[in-house]
Amino acid sequence: MASTETKTVTDAGSVEAGLDALEVVAAGRTPFRQTFTAKILPPVIATVVVLAVWQALISFKIVDDPTKLPSPADVGGEFKRAWLEGTLLDYIWTSVSRGLLGFLFALAIGTPLGLLVARVKFVRAAIGPVLSGLQSLPSVAWVPPAVIWLGLNNSMMYAVILLGAVPSIANGLVSGIDQVPPLFLRAGRTMGATGVRGAWHIVLPAALPGYLAGLKQGWAFSWRSLMAAEIIASSPDLGIGLGALLENGRNASSMSMVFEAIFLILFVGIAIDLLIFSPLERWVLRSRGLLVKS
Repeated sequence: MASTETKTVTDAGSVEAGLDALEVVAAGRTPFRQTFTAKILPPVIATVVVLAVWQALISFKIVDDPTKLPSPADVGGEFKRAWLEGTLLDYIWTSVSRGLLGFLFALAIGTPLGLLVARVKFVRAAIGPVLSGLQSLPSVAWVPPAVIWLGLNNSMMYAVILLGAVPSIANGLVSGIDQVPPLFLRAGRTMGATGVRGAWHIVLPAALPGYLAGLKQGWAFSWRSLMAAEIIASSPDLGIGLGALLENGRNASSMSMVFEAIFLILFVGIAIDLLIFSPLERWVLRSRGLLVKS
């Protein structure tokens, strides 16, 4: 009998050791060569290919009108000029500061609103369809009324961002809460986690994947709304952001400036995703055992 128990303990220890070994492998640092090959090299190759095709269109005179398609060198010259004049970072900071601050305001409003809609049936029936409708409404539609209501100032910009981002954040949280297993909620109530405590300790952590998806979409709507507002409602008092730079390029018939603004808008969108949302998404997936390092 003792022999059998000893063997059982040994087998259990072997299984535990095997699981520990798996955890050690999973927690190991990924070699730089593998990271470079898998994550850095593909976008670099894609960028080189795009630039090569772009230059080929110019060199072989497939598109020989610089007012329609400038060369990569012309666009690079526009970047160089803006950098030497000290305006390049000003363009970026003017838009990024507005976008991030507006997104934080939208986060502060959309999160409790999403909780309220998800948890109160009457509120959901009353304004749930309205939130869905607002989410599908193009953000550019809010620019004219915002200008009339608030004038050409930063308050107008933030109002457009809020109207574009809050519905996405709230709906993302509602979707995440709808996917929370009822067992979690019952377990939380059993342990006394009700009301605000239950929302903070049970509902929000369980709904985090859907909530994060709503945040990513909310940022996308914030950025698009801001660009639309800067393009339409340009004013010297508002400074020159990326949207205003794009509009200035159009007014000056300068395709080099237009491409400069487009690339900067794209760069900021990619940078925010890589620096903020991608790490958050990896953390959420890893905390749930859905992302394992190889």
